[in-house]
Amino acid sequence: MFRSLHIAATGMSAQETQLEGVANNIANANTAGYKRQRVEFQDLLYQNVREAGAATGPTTMAPNGLQIGTGVRVVGTSREFAEGTFENSGNPLDVAIEGNGFLIVQQNDGTQAYTRAGTLKTDGLGNLVTNEGQLLDPPITVPNGATNVSIASDGKVSVTMSGETTPVEIGQIQLATFLNPAGLKALGHNLFVKTLASGEPQQGSAGTDGRGTLLQGSFERSNVDIVSEMIGMISAQRGYEMNSKVIMTADDMLRAATQMK
Repeated sequence: MFRSLHIAATGMSAQETQLEGVANNIANANTAGYKRQRVEFQDLLYQNVREAGAATGPTTMAPNGLQIGTGVRVVGTSREFAEGTFENSGNPLDVAIEGNGFLIVQQNDGTQAYTRAGTLKTDGLGNLVTNEGQLLDPPITVPNGATNVSIASDGKVSVTMSGETTPVEIGQIQLATFLNPAGLKALGHNLFVKTLASGEPQQGSAGTDGRGTLLQGSFERSNVDIVSEMIGMISAQRGYEMNSKVIMTADDMLRAATQMK
């Protein structure tokens, strides 16, 4: 009887975490480059009352075992890196990645981070930066007096200077791919960093070795599907409710047992 109380408690805790994951997805439904998060569960250890095949007589054995579960636990959260929809922003510095890959940026400590949010800007020195001010890696600087910025599908950045008609190449945006992008660690601020699970980044030009291409003047929206998240929210709510019902039912049974004379 007491076992059911603890099992239902693990279920309530798991559904609470599921709802937190859904809430975070919905909150980031309009975040550029955000990738949907999925909460993953695993059943807990079982109490083996009787092993399958255990002897039940001199010449007979049990056709199945007797195992009693002890509940559920959250084992991880995974990212779904399916491509989001593209939106035309009209900003010539915005880039969307069509296919695999991440933009490479420099963090304040000099280490690399990776992002799908291609909403780029220029700082006071003309450097291409993210909304948080991180430089691209390698850095690209738009010279003073440039009247037009062009970003090709392979990442080559060219500018047209005032009074000139011939574009001048000033750099190339690099992309990084990973063997297991689901193993990347999210830092917030639309950034990811590598881990042992993700593997080392394979850095190179867009459109090569399986990397995606760049689309100028657009950015990638979140891949969150609001309808699916609403279904997940209802499922988590009902799961939490049913586990609470189990606790109330076990409590009623315990009350009935203690009141027996």
